[in-house]
Amino acid sequence: MDDMTLAALWWAVIFSGFYHGVNPGMGWPLAVSAALMERRANAMPKALAMLAMGHFLAMMAILLPFSMLIFLVERETEIRIGAGLLVIAMGIYLAINQRHPRFLARVHPAKLGLWSFLAAMAHGAGLMLVPIYLGICGLLESGGVSANGHVAAQALMRSDVMTAFLVALAHTFAMTTIGAAVAVFVYFWFGLKFISKSWFNLDLVWAMSLIIVGAFGVYSGYVGHG
Repeated sequence: MDDMTLAALWWAVIFSGFYHGVNPGMGWPLAVSAALMERRANAMPKALAMLAMGHFLAMMAILLPFSMLIFLVERETEIRIGAGLLVIAMGIYLAINQRHPRFLARVHPAKLGLWSFLAAMAHGAGLMLVPIYLGICGLLESGGVSANGHVAAQALMRSDVMTAFLVALAHTFAMTTIGAAVAVFVYFWFGLKFISKSWFNLDLVWAMSLIIVGAFGVYSGYVGHG
């Protein structure tokens, strides 16, 4: 059962990446715009690479502190429930305030890596991964090293950091793959006119998904340590 749960959590990491990749708020329209403005399709991979780098760094910026914190408190119930409540709070905030963050419009279009980092942070993209990441770490620890003794504790911390890296990498790869597919399709079949006239907004769906994932984190933290 633990193996099935672990596999399900990794699939959640990947599917959340697909979800972020489809959402225009994570930047694929900027990759299309870059290719159209430069009048060459090979400008798109460069733009997508910069967006991916920014998104990956945003995921790591959120997950790494949690990896250290988990090590310090040995995954007590409070950290998992607290993380879940934080994600729920972010979801509620975004549901109430659906305006796109204005400061993103002031970032120069050439700075796609910075824009992607700030967009992911502002939309709580990294926070969505926290409850999933905590669940993965909990399952890995239950079948591996216990945080007893200095050497074992160091091994556990290294394991948590590596898991954070792999979660961020898998999520970003999934996001970039689906985002690139959407960008290529729009570039070759629809163009900039489609983006300007057919823009779709997933902010409310995003907010609700944060609330659901946060609730999952609270539930799993309570049940897992109950």
